[in-house]
Amino acid sequence: MGQSLKKLAKRVAQYRYVLLVMRHAKTEPANMSGDRARELTDKGRKQAKSVGKGLDAFGLVPDRIACSGAVRAEQTLDRMLKVFGDGPKVDYRQSLYEGGVQAVFDEIARTPDKYHTLMVVGHEPTVSLACGWIASENSDRSMLDLLQLGLSPASVVVLASNAPFSTWQVHAADLLAVLSPKDFDD
Repeated sequence: MGQSLKKLAKRVAQYRYVLLVMRHAKTEPANMSGDRARELTDKGRKQAKSVGKGLDAFGLVPDRIACSGAVRAEQTLDRMLKVFGDGPKVDYRQSLYEGGVQAVFDEIARTPDKYHTLMVVGHEPTVSLACGWIASENSDRSMLDLLQLGLSPASVVVLASNAPFSTWQVHAADLLAVLSPKDFDD
């Protein structure tokens, strides 16, 4: 973590297909409404907006987004869409809440080749596990270690390849970054 978004944007530009995997922003504790209904805290709303602004500033706005159907994930994405505008095609998927790692792989596989930057907004431990499986075997060991620890709220993993998403399998993409919300602070 502590990575330069400017340097990352230059690295990303070398690839045709980029996957951004994000854990939803900070949420309130579990309550009587149930886990799926948990909402973002004030800090979480600020995190989501900051991440959206950072991605936009460095040309990393996705053209397709698959988002969990849980309230906290939808609220995270809503804050980012205020920055991204109407450009990204958005799909809300209950499977990203309850389907595990396979749901992430399914979203990647169903992404048409015309989309070059895909974002998946989901939950722990699914998002970090999926990223660990997607990352190529020659990925930076310290970034893989971060994935094994799990992602903090509003963290973003950047993976990329020149192969279309529809061909991605295990170890298919280069792991370019594991970004914390602090990496997006102005």
